[in-house]
Amino acid sequence: MLRRLTPVLLTLVVVALGITALAARPDNDAPRRDADYVVLVGAAGLRWDDVDPENTPTLWRMAQQGAIGSLSVRSAHRPTCPVDGWLTLGAGNFAAWPGSRPGGGCPASGVTVERPDRIGANLPEQASVVAGQAKLAWGAKPGALAESVRCSVAVGPGAAVAAARPFGRVDRYAPTLPDDPTELLGSCVLSIVDVGTVDDDDPTARADQARQADARLARVLAGRPPRSLVLVAGVSDTEYPARLHVAVADGPGWEGGWLTSPSTARAGYLQLVDLAPTVLDVLGRPMPDRAFLGRPAVSVDERPPDLRAAIEAAADADREATAQRHVAGWFFTLLAAAQLVLAVAVLPLLRRARRHAGPHGPEPVSRRVVAVVELLLIAAALALPAALLADAVPWWRGENAGWWYASVTALLIVGGTALVRFAPGHHRTLGPLGAVAGLAALVVGVDVLTGSRLQLNGVVGYSALEGGRYAGLGTVGLGVFIAGSLLCGGWLAQRVRRGWRPMAMVAVGGAAVVVVGSPYLGADSIGAIALTAGVSVAAAICTGGWLTVSRLAWATMAGLAVTVGFALVDLGRPAVERGSLGRFLAAVGDGTGGLTVHRSSTANVQTLVNSPLTVLALAGAALVWLALLQPWGGLMRLFGIYPAIRAAMAGTGVAAGLGGVLGGAALDVAGAAGALVVPMAALAALRVLDHSTDRTRPDTGRPGDEIGAAPPDAPGGGGVAPPTDGGSAATDGPAATDGPAGGGKPDEAPAGEAGTTAGEQPDAGVPTGARIPAQPAPAHRVGDVAGPESR
Repeated sequence: MLRRLTPVLLTLVVVALGITALAARPDNDAPRRDADYVVLVGAAGLRWDDVDPENTPTLWRMAQQGAIGSLSVRSAHRPTCPVDGWLTLGAGNFAAWPGSRPGGGCPASGVTVERPDRIGANLPEQASVVAGQAKLAWGAKPGALAESVRCSVAVGPGAAVAAARPFGRVDRYAPTLPDDPTELLGSCVLSIVDVGTVDDDDPTARADQARQADARLARVLAGRPPRSLVLVAGVSDTEYPARLHVAVADGPGWEGGWLTSPSTARAGYLQLVDLAPTVLDVLGRPMPDRAFLGRPAVSVDERPPDLRAAIEAAADADREATAQRHVAGWFFTLLAAAQLVLAVAVLPLLRRARRHAGPHGPEPVSRRVVAVVELLLIAAALALPAALLADAVPWWRGENAGWWYASVTALLIVGGTALVRFAPGHHRTLGPLGAVAGLAALVVGVDVLTGSRLQLNGVVGYSALEGGRYAGLGTVGLGVFIAGSLLCGGWLAQRVRRGWRPMAMVAVGGAAVVVVGSPYLGADSIGAIALTAGVSVAAAICTGGWLTVSRLAWATMAGLAVTVGFALVDLGRPAVERGSLGRFLAAVGDGTGGLTVHRSSTANVQTLVNSPLTVLALAGAALVWLALLQPWGGLMRLFGIYPAIRAAMAGTGVAAGLGGVLGGAALDVAGAAGALVVPMAALAALRVLDHSTDRTRPDTGRPGDEIGAAPPDAPGGGGVAPPTDGGSAATDGPAATDGPAGGGKPDEAPAGEAGTTAGEQPDAGVPTGARIPAQPAPAHRVGDVAGPESR
């Protein structure tokens, strides 16, 4: 009875851990900041490396007394041109100005602003702009910010784009900033001012543009209304590639600190779409019916006391994000190519790894060649963890940043490979697998526990320029962590008695679910739900047997239970505090959920086509299916001897597949997981095949004690039935035993010692030198010698 209830109880444990991790929320009760007026000043292209006390003294003083941050100006178009940035600012959502973009750059044509009277203005193109957003995946509504306030002022053509209502009317408009703008800025609660563009490539000319923008900002500050908040933002890029830009808030309650928002959850970072909800939140106005994509900004007290150091940190983050874009492409391309070459090189070794019994048969591969290939497989599996760890070194600050990054990553790969090679237990079949999985899970886990500093703008992390994620666990990190934690769980489960294996798998997997899903740590609710399903699958089959319909149903029910439980908790929160799942369900309720589904499906298709990790995922699946799972490939034999490893790999496949598709990352999560799992599976398969014809009794290893041999004094004594190819006869029946006859502590068989289907049993050690010479095969084979799970 207890055995039948075990899957149910373990599923409940995983579900409880998942819901607990997802339901917890950091305390976001920031002090209320309000103002009577908001003045939003925009300077397209303005970056932190344009700011200094000599050339831009006004902005420098404002940054000294206010809160600052790095602004991601992502819009519906890449790059975000000035007109796209102003439109996104007024919509509070990713928007794009219609029209062609020659060469992927920004159009030179300006915006047409008509002045039918001396008070306001009109944008004749606004109707086509509004209609054009309906064709995009974001559902932006131009003019949503202006519609949320009674009156708004626009100064300059860019500001007119942001302040225009959906039908094109600008309440109050001035083409240029007056010498004394006090009356103009005090006429409405919201004023949007365009102080120019900083876009020249020449340093001298660019400094002059920044100085002119700073002079206009000085006039704005001189004429600001009382009890007003002034926001300065570099509202757009001016060319490809994208960059991080200036964001400063100066007003009551914004003294010092870093700017941030719930949409980034990272101190010092906010998005362009956060500015519109920030304006309404400060003015105490309700949000529009169609919620903004961003969240109101706040300031946090984590900024260095020295302003120069704070600005240098923001400028350095921009340099790192820019370098990351160039390096990431060739890194993943080289990684995919290297793993493909290694997969092809492993194929002939798998064919010749089995040492045939008898005098005839192909010559086995040299031990030295096998040892070199094993080291290469370990290095390939450690490539992603090493690449993540390489971002602890500021490689982006020097010239030839790509070569610096490659050198640091190569050194870390060599060091990690040496650590695994000389680690205790390396000679055992599962020794390298356990060590590599442990290192991978440790690197990603420690980074998440310390604030995910290596993943932000990291080559194998996520970029603040992309606007998808700013904190927590990224797509590649999720794949590596899923694979590392589940393989660690499988390795640990294989070392304990059969009855305790599900508990060991749940303990490791449950802790991983908390790390992935907790908003304090990984902050990936989709990843936590996917990992819950993977852990349930692994726990269900780690004692033996296959993934039956009932076991798959339990895993599916576990994932659904976590999803439903978290959804109910998330829907109960205020709209501004909901996570992605709660926002999606709320959108389904008001009829706009199709936009979210459309965005996710579009992201999946684009990622599937453009990402090198897709190649890794497909190549890994092909190697496993066409080679490793074949009778000569060794993986079926490995699974029969070590069922917990089979469970871990199955759970990894389920979790990585669900996490990628549901998260809009297609096969990227599976590709990152496969980059670790597939090389380790090939290495373990080579070791199992190398000892597939050994015939030693695991408890003594003495001649004559072979499994299936007759006693020495019996007629025909000494005969042995050799195993057939691919023979892993593991079952989940009641006759299965667990551990050596004497009830000793379970262990895995050493590679290089006796380790046949009988000798490679995970529950018995074999004395060194106990190998029995191969015997000629009999005319009629009896069949495979049963593994430890089927005796």
